[in-house]
Amino acid sequence: MLCLKALNLHKICYSRNQYCVMKQLENSSLNYQVILFDGVCNFCNSSINFIIDHDPKKHFKFAPLQSDIGQEILTKFNKNTKDFDSVILLKDNTLYQKSEAALEITKHLSGFWKHLSIFKILPTSFLNFFYDIIAKNRYRIFGKTDSCRMPTSELKERFL
Repeated sequence: MLCLKALNLHKICYSRNQYCVMKQLENSSLNYQVILFDGVCNFCNSSINFIIDHDPKKHFKFAPLQSDIGQEILTKFNKNTKDFDSVILLKDNTLYQKSEAALEITKHLSGFWKHLSIFKILPTSFLNFFYDIIAKNRYRIFGKTDSCRMPTSELKERFL
């Protein structure tokens, strides 16, 4: 019973946070960027861990595409809510997908990684060709989990 109460409390808090995020989206007033990722993909989860480690200024917040908030954002922008083949970056009320999202994210990472955005000079179709190869094979190569990750208490503020 105690676990159930704690779970319900978490659900209420999550719903409140989701409401606030969606309200900010409606008003175009998010003061951070949101990265949506495939929460059951091991490669995607490792990528999020990498971004967290190289984002000391905390430019990004994160949500699995499968989460309620992820689904709300996808719906708001008329994107597919079932098949997840791309990382998505929400920045200034604009969605970036695939290689465009990845390169936009690198601009805010510390160290050498921010310089990878130079690849934006290449045609998006060329970059997405390679992105799609990795995306289509990510479960086979890197594996898949049955559920989305649960952030540690220190990282909860970074997840929506």
